[in-house]
Amino acid sequence: MVGTVPPRCPARVVSAVRGNLDSWARRPLASFTVLVSVYGLLTVIGLVMVLSASSVESLLQSGSLYEVFVRQLAFSGAGLLLFVVGLRVEPARWRRISAVLLLVGLVLLVGVLVPGLGTAIAGARKWYSLVGLSFQPSEPAKIALALWGAHVLARHRRPGWRDLLSPLLPVGVVMLTLVVLEPDLGTAVSIGILVVALLHFGGAPWRLLAAIGGGGLVGALVLGLTAGYRHSRIASYLDPGSADPQGAAYQSTQALYALADGGWLGRGLGQGGSKWSYLPNASNDFIFAILGEELGTLGGLLVIGLFVVLAWVGLRIAARTRDRWLRIVAATITTWLVGQAAINIGYVVGLLPVTGIPLPLISSGGTSLVVTMFAFGLLAGAACREPEAAAILQQGQAPLLARLTGIRPASRERRAWATRGGSRAR
Repeated sequence: MVGTVPPRCPARVVSAVRGNLDSWARRPLASFTVLVSVYGLLTVIGLVMVLSASSVESLLQSGSLYEVFVRQLAFSGAGLLLFVVGLRVEPARWRRISAVLLLVGLVLLVGVLVPGLGTAIAGARKWYSLVGLSFQPSEPAKIALALWGAHVLARHRRPGWRDLLSPLLPVGVVMLTLVVLEPDLGTAVSIGILVVALLHFGGAPWRLLAAIGGGGLVGALVLGLTAGYRHSRIASYLDPGSADPQGAAYQSTQALYALADGGWLGRGLGQGGSKWSYLPNASNDFIFAILGEELGTLGGLLVIGLFVVLAWVGLRIAARTRDRWLRIVAATITTWLVGQAAINIGYVVGLLPVTGIPLPLISSGGTSLVVTMFAFGLLAGAACREPEAAAILQQGQAPLLARLTGIRPASRERRAWATRGGSRAR
């Protein structure tokens, strides 16, 4: 018809959208903006889901619907402070004290195994209890290992096999052994991910990574078969039909029921029935099942999409950072967080055997939440050390989101890191 506007070709629309996204992604502080947005969204979703998933548990334990949620909210406040600390403290300072942090972490891991110092809960001695609060030393020990391991590897431009394996691998094995003795196989898997990520981004060849990965899988299988409850979990995963639905397969079965009940759109926030004593650990290890039940497949895909974005922006920050140490730290932390999320979601939906790894920023749990928020702060700090980001901060032209998080114009030391790749810290 005369005077009508022909519809735009879908290919042209997609091309235009892609061009706009590429143009926006090249802007200074784009990485920082995306990272903080993912951090904020995951934190809000986590608090809402902890409130919903823990309400019945809190009611049965204390008569209040909000006991677990209030505790989670308090830990979120502490984690936010550590996020700001990780964001604003110069990377060179973290590198200088990384060995001290690692030593403290190892001492705490040894101490928690000593009767009278560590507290045993559900057969695992992995907490310190003080004034009604529990502290899990293996969580900060993982961050310390990432910072120190990156320092060891960053000293060599082209590390050889001896540089890659010593002293990083022996220290990693010691930390793994201490965690396995607690016992805590889930945290041991997280530490294994950290060690492999450090070696990969530090320049290890694929043959070495394959050998270490294969050895780790064999070790995990041996540990799984030598403990009764672990053996039952593996057996129920390999042959779900023959497993006792009231035994080791109970949690996995109830999680799948919850996800099936949710459908595409979910039953509605707070309306899930699995948290009524049907699904154990509903607010921590299996919170993704409650999320799927109440927010549906679309809610689950939203959370998965946020972790996919985290993987993209974290590796982007690492690629755009000139300092080798900071590059290894950013890539390793990203791999650890995304890998932990993938394992948690994987065993909830039945793709992996149950290992008891929390979903970062979503599951309830104080130490894990605080340490994860600190890790996000380190990533945000690395994003501010991108050359273009440091330049715009120095000019005082930071956007509103950056100003709200307390970023100041780049100091002389920060500018040196951005322009010379941290040569002063090498």
